Amino acid sequence: MRVPSYLFAFLYIVLVGCISSEKKKINNKSESHTQASKKMDPKLVESIQRGSEIYSDLCVTCHLPNGKGVPNLFPPLAQSDYLMNNRIESIKAIKYGLNGEIVVNGKSYNSAMVAQGLSDTEVADVMNYISNSWGNENRSMVSEKEVSEIKP
Repeated sequence: MRVPSYLFAFLYIVLVGCISSEKKKINNKSESHTQASKKMDPKLVESIQRGSEIYSDLCVTCHLPNGKGVPNLFPPLAQSDYLMNNRIESIKAIKYGLNGEIVVNGKSYNSAMVAQGLSDTEVADVMNYISNSWGNENRSMVSEKEVSEIKP
């Protein structure tokens, strides 16, 4: 069976359109992040950038690239009341892991999060990234010293 050439042309146009649309989304995100970062402490901006890389390596599997988590399994970090209202507990979860039920945005989650073996600096960087992404805003920088003082 031979596929008509106009079908290939149509698919090519759709593919190019999708790629162009994705590039615009990425550029818009970069521009808005750049504008927001101009208002932040440069040290916080650097920490967020480092935290983004760690998040992409370790956290994205469960919490997804958009921070929305997996419904009924892994809690969202995007617009998360738990993250923003429970700073110490959130740091503990990243540093030591988490077992037991938590309530995030009115929904219960009871799955385990294992410790990732991060240094105190890396924990601070991840916290700074997730607490300043996906609708979260926290200009009070989490420091390595603050993380080091938190015990299990």
